Amino acid sequence: MKRAFAVGAFAFAAFVLAGCASLPPPAPEAPLAAADAPFAVGGRISARRGDAGVAGTFSWRHEPGHDAIELSTPLGQTLARLDGNASEARVQLQDGRVERAPTWRALTEQAFGVTIPVDGLASWMRARPRPDAPFTVERDAAGRVAGLRQDGWDIGYTYADDAARSPFRVTLAYPGADPVEVRVVVDRRE
Repeated sequence: MKRAFAVGAFAFAAFVLAGCASLPPPAPEAPLAAADAPFAVGGRISARRGDAGVAGTFSWRHEPGHDAIELSTPLGQTLARLDGNASEARVQLQDGRVERAPTWRALTEQAFGVTIPVDGLASWMRARPRPDAPFTVERDAAGRVAGLRQDGWDIGYTYADDAARSPFRVTLAYPGADPVEVRVVVDRRE
């Protein structure tokens, strides 16, 4: 089970373990621009759920309708490769086993025993709310998103300096009886 948590915790987007029910959504706010532009990022990730914690690295390519994520140990050994689109999501685990499901949500539950909100992560990593769901936003003095609440998650953003437009650190927290916290540091953007 600890191994499943380690792989699942990295699955980002990764990144966000949540076998818990959604909290009541916050009141909606005026929508932010949410263009689904392609991106590629890489960096470090750590996750904590209760007393268990893991850390590693990730590489993520996102295109509208398609995501490819590779999760590795801190020393670079590949733990899992995830790939998915609107009709299927699949994971290839370190032992060579491949699992498929019709959605990211179903795949993460089936493969890791927890639900990971991969569908929101592509937006959240860019400091944007997931489209078509209520959210609240807090902004910093420069007008950038400093905090976002959506789908029961509290997402905090840290920027490298006052001129930076993209966050380099994202902290995702799901409160409750079995709280989850995931920290992502983006070391590389393409």
